[in-house]
Amino acid sequence: ELMQRIAVPMIGGMVSSTILTLVVIPAVYSLAKGFGLPRKAPETGMTRAHPVSAALPQKIELPHAAE
Repeated sequence: ELMQRIAVPMIGGMVSSTILTLVVIPAVYSLAKGFGLPRKAPETGMTRAHPVSAALPQKIELPHAAE
């Protein structure tokens, strides 16, 4: 009888935490991440480059293994 009183809140907690993990948290993250997207510059129509990505090389050449 004691376990039946504990089971209902425990199952409800497990269901709500699963829904939060799979639906709510990714939705909030994507909304927050959307605010950081580069905006178009009004006078040129070009997007601003991210400072880190602008400093990275465009193509990386890997050395070939000796055969």
